[in-house]
Amino acid sequence: MVDSFLLNLLRCPETMQNLHLASNSQISRINRDIQSGHCRNRSGQYVSRPIDTGLVRDDGRILYPVRNDIPVMLPEESIPLKDQPE
Repeated sequence: MVDSFLLNLLRCPETMQNLHLASNSQISRINRDIQSGHCRNRSGQYVSRPIDTGLVRDDGRILYPVRNDIPVMLPEESIPLKDQPE
């Protein structure tokens, strides 16, 4: 789980929007897509490892994965959420 103090400090590296924790349904949906081989990150690579949780940009369009309690804040590793309603 991401520490609440850290969550308050983190911003999207591209837009500087605030981030919030992804819902359980979003994480489940993304992990199902990963398992079925249908999840790509923004660099176009298939995501092969399930995520523990994620940080969603305030506009709801991008998720930054969190693995082993470490947010992966690289834009190319982020996952588009256009097809992932909350």
